[in-house]
Amino acid sequence: MQILTLLGLFSACFLANSINIENSAGQFFSSGHTNNWAVLVCTSRFWFNYRHVANTLSVYRSVKRLGIPDSHIVLMLADDMACNHRNPKPATVFSHKNMELNVYGDDVEVDYRGYEVTVENFLRVLTGRLPPSTPRSKRLLSDDRSNILIYLTGHGGNGFLKFQDSEEISNVELADAFEQMWQKRRYNELLFIIDTCQGASMYERFYSPNIMALASSQVGEDSLSHQPDLAIGVHLMDRYTFYMLEFLEDIHPASKTNMNDLFKVCPKSQCVSTPGHRTDLFLRDPGSVLITDFFGSVRKVELTMDAINLTDPIKQMEENPVNGEEQKEVYSYADQLPVSEIIHQFSPGRFHY
Repeated sequence: MQILTLLGLFSACFLANSINIENSAGQFFSSGHTNNWAVLVCTSRFWFNYRHVANTLSVYRSVKRLGIPDSHIVLMLADDMACNHRNPKPATVFSHKNMELNVYGDDVEVDYRGYEVTVENFLRVLTGRLPPSTPRSKRLLSDDRSNILIYLTGHGGNGFLKFQDSEEISNVELADAFEQMWQKRRYNELLFIIDTCQGASMYERFYSPNIMALASSQVGEDSLSHQPDLAIGVHLMDRYTFYMLEFLEDIHPASKTNMNDLFKVCPKSQCVSTPGHRTDLFLRDPGSVLITDFFGSVRKVELTMDAINLTDPIKQMEENPVNGEEQKEVYSYADQLPVSEIIHQFSPGRFHY
């Protein structure tokens, strides 16, 4: 009898320890990233595409509010609606009727603008294949512990998205770029969101692991605009992005809202189109993925009651006197850009016709 009692106690302890181990393991695997990045792209030009710029700037505002700094955001805007001569209020872009919310504030940092927004530059940003002279602000300096949000908006069709009304990126090219990112260890998890007509066709060819994708419309459906403003004669946003941002306004850095809640944003009764999502490539259960895992930049803090000594004695540098005098470090200027040589190369005498 005593042996059975001991075996029962042992089994209970073992089961409790197993549950604790599983919970600890679950917490460990649910927080594999250490930094967050966002690539936000508006691919459309011209005044009648005002809403696409407003879409992108609104997402930019939300991720900044939730903690992702400008240094970790690559913002690409194909046109500058704030300075368009048709804009009745210059230096502003509004995302709500009656000009309630200006999403083009003083702290907007556009990294690629106008004709810099091309398929080539977008793919180079993703894969890291940029010229050495490219500044840090135009680079996606992610690693294998980075969670990346990629948001695209513009005009598209079945299997393609237009850039500048002059070129397009296909779903195959996009899928291959994500595979390069995975092979080069440029992301831990990736959330892809696209607001365009037939948006679901853009994630059909994805084959790399740890990618979750959302789209505003299924194949054969249009993605519709929202918030018409008679004062400026255009729509201010697209329906899917409008309701997604309405959802994000209730999110704060400590929110426990998960991705399953985001999937329910903008049902067909509101969007008119049918939003879609794909999770088969994603290793975690979407119900365990917090919204802030991609839209925020939350740092995990470990609390301790132990005293930590932050005043370690500073080691004195050993002095090596030369001839009784203290040796001084010699400084020199770095090599500068060879301006004279560049000018000489392009002098009139060197042009060949």
